[in-house]
Parts: sequence; C-alpha cells; structure tokens
Amino acid sequence: MENSRRPVRPRENNEFVFGIRAVIEAIKAGRDVESIYVQRGLTGSIILELKTILKDSDIPVHNVPVEKLNRMTQKNHQGVIAVISAITFQKIEDIIPVIYEKGETPLVLILDGVTDVRNMGAIARTASCAGVHAIVVPAKNSAQINADAIKTSAGALFTIPVCRHQNLHKTALFLQECGLQIVACTEKTSELIYVPDYTLPTAIVMGAEDEGISNEIMRMANHLAKIPMAGEISSLNVSVSAGVILYEAIRQRQ
Repeated sequence: MENSRRPVRPRENNEFVFGIRAVIEAIKAGRDVESIYVQRGLTGSIILELKTILKDSDIPVHNVPVEKLNRMTQKNHQGVIAVISAITFQKIEDIIPVIYEKGETPLVLILDGVTDVRNMGAIARTASCAGVHAIVVPAKNSAQINADAIKTSAGALFTIPVCRHQNLHKTALFLQECGLQIVACTEKTSELIYVPDYTLPTAIVMGAEDEGISNEIMRMANHLAKIPMAGEISSLNVSVSAGVILYEAIRQRQ
C-alpha cells in the first residue's frame, strides 16, 4: 500500500546555489537572486563579507534555523542557500525614460504585499495582455517568481518587466516625480475606479487581500479608487481586482 504520509524532500535543481563563497560569487557575477536563506547565529569573516555585499542590495534575506536549510537541501550548504530567480529583475528608473522616448503613456502596476505566487502569475498574465509597461514589487513581502508563478502567468513573467525595489514608497514618489499619477485600488474610499483619468501617465497600486495597501502609499496617492460591489461578498481576489481596474484604464485609453 502506498505510504501517503512519507515526507517528501524537495527536488534539488539549479534554482539553488549552496555555500557562502558560491553565493557571494553568484551575486558578484550578476545572477538574479530571488532570496537568500542564512542560518541564524552564523559568524566568521566570510559571512561578514556576504552581509556587506547584501547590505546595499535588493535581495531579501531570511535568517532561519539550520533545520529549515536542511529541509531545502541535503547538500553541504554551509549555512547559506540562495534561490536563483527564474527572471531578470529590472529597475523602474531605467524603464520610465524609455517609455517616454517611445512616445507612449506609462501604465505601471505596483503590487504592495502580494505574496501568493498564483496571484502573482495571474496578475502578470493580465498585465501583459493589458499592455502594462512594468510591474513593481517590494524586495520583501512579495511572491517568489518561481515555477508556479511562471506557469500561472502562461509565460507572461518572461515578457513583462518586473522591477524589485527596497522601498515602494520611495519608488512611488519617484514615479510621481516622473509625471505619473498614483491610483490606489482600495475599498477605503467612496470614489469608484471610473473617476480617475487613466489616459494620463498612471501607476496603479494593488494591495494584499488581508492587509491592503500600506498607509504610506495611501497617504501620497493621487486617487483612492474602489471597485463597486453589489452582491453579498464584499471583496474580490486581488488578481481579479487587478484585471477589473486595468481594463478600465485600457477602455479609457482606446
């Protein structure tokens, strides 16, 4: 009889880089790192070198017990495992000028705290279909761009720029300085999504389903806009909500 309770160790593949020196060299070589897991209490000159390199990077670092690392791999990880991203992250500062140079009106999507990989994939698929120029995510508290996210996106995550930044508030301020209005999609307003003029350069912010958009971004947004609800269920899945507001923007732009 099949033993369905037997623990299954994750398959090992080239999505991981193991060992402190190997991780340092991967970062120096410009590999796009999704996240790094470091054993708690790890000391020594080489780990200090790694921490110095990571200090000014946008790579999320998770301090975890050694048991967590042992579950991730059976190899000699030396207390450090890097998860290599399936995509190349970009910088929104490099993308906005190119959009303007092409004579196009920027449409950017900011995901504030969206951590579910399938939601991430579904949003990317819709964003690609809607002609969004870029998706902006935080370095921490964001969904990993892994095989599930890519599959759910139907490959869209390979085609639409994804920009990872340490501070979404500062990134949103930069977008405002570049002439983009910030439209925060939230139920905490009486203004509907049909009110903003999306023919203007626009960045639409979507928040996590449980916590919503951060207060910092809510306070600096040019518009707070909500999706009208008529039924007994008072909220939509974040990927569905993103599709609704993005296609209102596309409707206005056509």
